[in-house]
Amino acid sequence: MQRKSAAITIGMKTDHENGFTLIELMVAVAVLAVTLTIGVPSFRETIQTNRMATQANEFVAALALARSEAIKRGTRTTLCKSPDGSNCTNGGNWDQGWIVFVDGNNNATADDGTGSILKVYSSLGSSTLSGNTNVANYVSYISSGFTQLIGGGIQAGTFTLCPGTSGATGRSIVISATGRPTVSKVTCS
Repeated sequence: MQRKSAAITIGMKTDHENGFTLIELMVAVAVLAVTLTIGVPSFRETIQTNRMATQANEFVAALALARSEAIKRGTRTTLCKSPDGSNCTNGGNWDQGWIVFVDGNNNATADDGTGSILKVYSSLGSSTLSGNTNVANYVSYISSGFTQLIGGGIQAGTFTLCPGTSGATGRSIVISATGRPTVSKVTCS
């Protein structure tokens, strides 16, 4: 009987053989630290790049909505800055939010009650979105699908979308004279 029990004990490990030594744990922690040091900054940059692409796409989708509704309805449709989701503002940047509405009285404001708000877009958080002179406050599409200023002139301009950090890659959204937006990468200052 002793011989049988000896054979059984030979294949089993004792408790002190089932773990890691302190040196093995320290090496594993060091490898993990090096991997995280290299990986986290590039992952953060990937997240920021994806956020910029998403926000630019959301703005371009709002422009496309305004354009298609103007053509479909045969009347001016406008996109304007709106911090409250119901009224247009001339203060601040586009990052505070914007609305798309049918501009019943052709004045690029949603304040008269004749226009109906089609969609409300919320704030962009820490990102900034600003437009140059022609598109600083609104973008207005007429029934032909072209952009047009309230005074009747062609409305073309550039929006710049930047993350909260300087020197990072953002997006430039250019609206042509025909009303079509194009997006490209830009370095933010």
